Amino acid sequence: MASVRNLVLSAAGCLAVLASAATADGEDHLISKRQLSKRFIDADGNYNISFYHINDVHAHLDQFSSSGTDCTRPERGCFGGYARVRTVVEETRPSHADSLFLNVGDEFQGTMFFSFYGGEKIAETLNQMGFDGMTLGNHEFDKGDEHLGQFLENLTFPIISANVFSDNEKLNRTIKPFHIYDEYELAVIGVTTDTTPSISSPGKGTIFTDHVKAVQDTVDFIRATTNIKRIAAITHIGYDEDQRLAKETTGLYLIMGGHSHTPLGDFAGAEGPYPTIVNNKDGDEVFIVTAYRWGEYLGYIDVTYDADGKVLEYHGAPIHLTNTTEQEPELQAQINEWRKPFEEFSKQEIGVSNVILDQSTCQTKECTLGDFICDAMLEYRLNGSTPENAPAFAMTNAGGIRATIDEGPITRGEVLTSFPFGNAVVEVTLTGQQIWDAFEGIVARVNKANGKAVTSFLQVSRGIKVKWTPTDAAANPSIGKLVSITIGDAPIDLTKSYKVVTIDFLAGGGDNFFSPPLTGFAVLDTLDEVLVNYVVAQSPVDIALDGRLSPASKCKSRRKRAVKTVEMTGQ
Repeated sequence: MASVRNLVLSAAGCLAVLASAATADGEDHLISKRQLSKRFIDADGNYNISFYHINDVHAHLDQFSSSGTDCTRPERGCFGGYARVRTVVEETRPSHADSLFLNVGDEFQGTMFFSFYGGEKIAETLNQMGFDGMTLGNHEFDKGDEHLGQFLENLTFPIISANVFSDNEKLNRTIKPFHIYDEYELAVIGVTTDTTPSISSPGKGTIFTDHVKAVQDTVDFIRATTNIKRIAAITHIGYDEDQRLAKETTGLYLIMGGHSHTPLGDFAGAEGPYPTIVNNKDGDEVFIVTAYRWGEYLGYIDVTYDADGKVLEYHGAPIHLTNTTEQEPELQAQINEWRKPFEEFSKQEIGVSNVILDQSTCQTKECTLGDFICDAMLEYRLNGSTPENAPAFAMTNAGGIRATIDEGPITRGEVLTSFPFGNAVVEVTLTGQQIWDAFEGIVARVNKANGKAVTSFLQVSRGIKVKWTPTDAAANPSIGKLVSITIGDAPIDLTKSYKVVTIDFLAGGGDNFFSPPLTGFAVLDTLDEVLVNYVVAQSPVDIALDGRLSPASKCKSRRKRAVKTVEMTGQ
């Protein structure tokens, strides 16, 4: 296939061009459009359709600050919120005769709207948005199959995932591998990351098959049993896996992705072009788009399919939702009302920070919020221990740290937004060898015992220092070969036993840190309460990185732009 004509415009420009083109058609084209069922098929059989897409909103029904917490300081900027999404969709979609609005998963987990209501208010919101379909993210399984099944039964649009199979009656009834939009002669396939069992809480009877095989088998089935040639996919598997999916399949030419929170586009901090173009097994171009996270951007791409279902041309760009975008008043009024039961609790100030407790780099290196939460966990257990049985250090998964806490007053709401999972602190006893093997797998991203992927980086407390040699420092300095672990003032003793503070999610096998999962531990206080008490004790918070996690060899300049932020974990 010849290279596509790149017609990428600004989002505003795209919409203006479409609107003016529709006006320019005039009455002389109305008859031909009716004859073609309003599908805008030209004389060569080419067909134009627009896609709106959004992913990884994580319960951000309302606007938020740049750190992802409640927007309490509008002068610093407010972003996202479904009222803004609704404004853009309702103002622009009527000018697109053929369009789909698709949700790429992870609506659950991240703010008090989920912590307080579960999926109830999320479902109410999604049903008002005009979505045409949704795939499942890993976080949709955080409260188990039954909770998810009830949520899905309340939705009014198709739920699509070709690689999810369940013995839960509600899930089995509501999830379908693909959906055909007859009026557009187009099929949409969905898939969900197959790491979900290790990063969320699906039932034992719910399985996730290989997404590449699932997509190819579904494409082949659609083409063998229908006349549909236009096929797109909504994929909650991550940007890197989207590219692999594109390379290893045929018959699929548009992928709308999520899971990795990857910003694509022509703006500061973007990690790739929108769309990213990859050649498939046949050498044809596949177009990959994703819309960052939390609903800060609404993805928009307009594509032209040829008669064989291949994409001939495109234009589009992610639409940034900022203070300049009006909030649709009816939906915003509902969201404001939903806030009232938890607003006073959420606004309670528990302390103050003199520094930004940063989450943005936790998946690739030591971060201040990672240091702070692990020190809080360690201090909590030290206060409950005698010198003889005191823990040596604390550790947690970077993926469980969800949002930066800004300098200034710290509220309970910020704590719950940063640590929304309801995890509990546990204390386990590990040999030095177990610690070494676990950390070796974390740094290498492959568990030594079972050979499966480790799906998060770690953060640790004072009392331990970890060094490794990066495999490719330019690409990601956190991945490499473990060099040394120092516990206290001495190198780790592989034969010695150490008490370690962590969270129940990790001890139970989450993120594949420990294999087999640890057993016999007692569940203690919840992580958010431990952190609240630590903030009160430490306020005003004033910490700095101290090198507890560091590559053994450092380059003077790793990269000019930030290392890619990847959600390698559902936590």
